[in-house]
Amino acid sequence: MSTRSSTDAHRVIPEATVARLPVYLRALTALADSGIRTCSSEDLASAAGVNSAKLRKDLSYLGSYGTRGVGYDVDYLRYQIAREIGVTQDWPVVIVGIGNLGHALANYSGFRSRGFRVVALLDADPKLIGRTVAGVAVRAFDELEAIVREQDVAIGVIATPAHAAQAVADRMVEFGITSILNFAPAVVAVPDGVDVRKVDLSIELQILAYHEQRKAHSVLAAGALDGKVDGKVDGEVDVKVDVKVDGKADGKVDVTVDGKLSGTAVEGGAQ
Repeated sequence: MSTRSSTDAHRVIPEATVARLPVYLRALTALADSGIRTCSSEDLASAAGVNSAKLRKDLSYLGSYGTRGVGYDVDYLRYQIAREIGVTQDWPVVIVGIGNLGHALANYSGFRSRGFRVVALLDADPKLIGRTVAGVAVRAFDELEAIVREQDVAIGVIATPAHAAQAVADRMVEFGITSILNFAPAVVAVPDGVDVRKVDLSIELQILAYHEQRKAHSVLAAGALDGKVDGKVDGEVDVKVDVKVDGKADGKVDVTVDGKLSGTAVEGGAQ
């Protein structure tokens, strides 16, 4: 299992746990905003959408912050998680590609509230350079090196078309950016020591389409099964029985799904 070193050199946290810590932080923030000061592991797990056993296991990697019979101090645990994932400080971020998606990302207010400060918006299109988006002027992509150096940028966001993504990633790495959030519909190759997180909205929609298709098939299958439940069967069923008439085994009875009976006597037994 891949692991990521925490601020404590003697402790490593599984990557899956690292991915859930921001979710816990968001849930704790919502609880704090609601005026809740303490919460149980069950309450926090429910707010985060995980089971309580997984939450307690995840938090055990950070240390012991809960009190038996009381639960977690919301503000204290929120600070500890924020410190662990490094958002107790502002991280300067540069966004490259100010099309529709880049424009939307630049206007996203959640960046600043979660410890990320967009310091530059870059694009190669001369028509976009000089425009102001969310209070930040769009600058030429050629200025990336100077901006990284001046603002000490470690995180870059790629929101370009697919064909430009690799070249942008190469320049980011060349100038010292070591973490990349890639929204472009393309896989980018980076050297060891550079972290890349991929966000592809079309793939997420395709995954949802798969689940919708499975649900539709399940409904159809359930409908077919319902035809054989509660006495309902598609088609006609022939049931053969022995009927004694004057000591002779005679009779053939046809049973249909609507309960109608029809009989024909056949000498010598049921046919």
